Amino acid sequence: MRRTDLSGEACPIARSLSDIGDWWSLLIVRDALAGTTRFSEFQRSLGCAKNILSTRLAKLVERGVLTLAPAADGSAYKEYRLTEKGKALRVPLVALRQWGEEHLFDADEERLSLVDKRDGLPVARLSMHAQDGRALAPDDVEIRTTPD
Repeated sequence: MRRTDLSGEACPIARSLSDIGDWWSLLIVRDALAGTTRFSEFQRSLGCAKNILSTRLAKLVERGVLTLAPAADGSAYKEYRLTEKGKALRVPLVALRQWGEEHLFDADEERLSLVDKRDGLPVARLSMHAQDGRALAPDDVEIRTTPD
């Protein structure tokens, strides 16, 4: 089944999904944010077929989420490194993580948690805020068309 190209949509969510791709791509970015850089490391972590991983990595490089660079250890290998665009995916991935923690696990079920390195406490929940700093509930916002 062919994916629909959503890159021309007015909806930023649709455009983002069109640019990032599928769930494999988000898991690649998750691993890159955790320090994974080499093809073999991504393959070991994700357990996906090499052809799928190769295609997703190439697309993320093409879209400017990752860049391919010489290995830091001076070997002949190449490393995948996050660009600024890729690093900016940290916040949406944390939001997705927090949603999953809240809705997809039983209270006593073991899970991976995102914690502050300094004190080991869980990262505070993300929330929406108005330009003036007020916390916004879902009913406090709406979608509008904005001019260029």
